Amino acid sequence: MSETIREIYSEKEITDKIKELGRQISRDYDGEEIYVICILKGAVYFATELTKRITVPVTLDFMAASSYGANTESSGEVKIVKDLDESLEGKNAIVVEDIIDTGRTLKRLMEILKERGPKSLRLCTLLDKPDRRVVDVHVDYTGFTVEDRFIVGYGLDYAQKYRNLPYIGELNF
Repeated sequence: MSETIREIYSEKEITDKIKELGRQISRDYDGEEIYVICILKGAVYFATELTKRITVPVTLDFMAASSYGANTESSGEVKIVKDLDESLEGKNAIVVEDIIDTGRTLKRLMEILKERGPKSLRLCTLLDKPDRRVVDVHVDYTGFTVEDRFIVGYGLDYAQKYRNLPYIGELNF
């Protein structure tokens, strides 16, 4: 199978957008601390760059969830594969995701996290695909809104490949 990748967002465009998001989050949480929850694996590139640009105190933790099982379409039934190391009770939490498409997994994950008693709970995504949304998910911070196409790079993969690309591109077969 021959694959080609067409660049959609350059490394500079991504960096500029992350700086902008970092400034916005820093303003929104001025005088507060933030507990950032990076959703593995895809969001790790975005989350590390984002947290470097937030000027208020940040604690970074990681979570991995699965809702696909043996299927290619999310079931919405979330299985937590790697849970947080600390309690969310009374913390300002921001969930950082690489991309939101159907919203099924994120909606359920946000419900699970809300039950853990955070002071506040917000959602930040590098990429949002609203055309694919099948459930309502409120996104507080969005980097880029993209059309429904297969995206790779900057943490997003195809069969575990292309995460390491410094740009975001459309994968074509």
